[in-house]
Amino acid sequence: MANRRIIILLIFIAVFSAAYSAGSASTISEQDSKNFIKEFQQVVEGIDAIGIFTHNVTVALPMFVPGFGIAWGSFAAWSTGLAFRALVCTTPALAKLPPLSIIYLSPFGVMELIAYSIGMSRSYLLISAILRRKPLMPLLKPTAIEVGIAVGLLLAGAFIEYTMIQHFGSSLVHPKAH
Repeated sequence: MANRRIIILLIFIAVFSAAYSAGSASTISEQDSKNFIKEFQQVVEGIDAIGIFTHNVTVALPMFVPGFGIAWGSFAAWSTGLAFRALVCTTPALAKLPPLSIIYLSPFGVMELIAYSIGMSRSYLLISAILRRKPLMPLLKPTAIEVGIAVGLLLAGAFIEYTMIQHFGSSLVHPKAH
């Protein structure tokens, strides 16, 4: 059972990565990129670790909803990839970075990827049980544990991300639009 759970988690890490990659390969106009960056900077102005955590949890929790969580998680991944594309359009130096490196090479990126993939994969397991008319009671405890793990990962990741922003400067994460 544990091996099956790990395989399903790995599948959804791949699904999230593929959706992110698709978003980062999307076409976006220079003006739309500039508008996105401007709006993004306004949203993150003065954000702290708790603000980052709150945002990430509000994105992650719907991923646990049976069935819907898979679509929501894929959309969130695609949107994040599109945001990376917008950053590349306004900060050409980022074009040298492979898009997935932002996720796979930052500690908070890995933590978010795992948390989101836990939610999406649990969504799959829940909808699968519902469609096969299996009782959901036995799935409540593992679902609650996984929600706790995801929230813990996102909390730790938010503090790491905030610390990195403070240490290296916000220009790394929030470049100025040209």
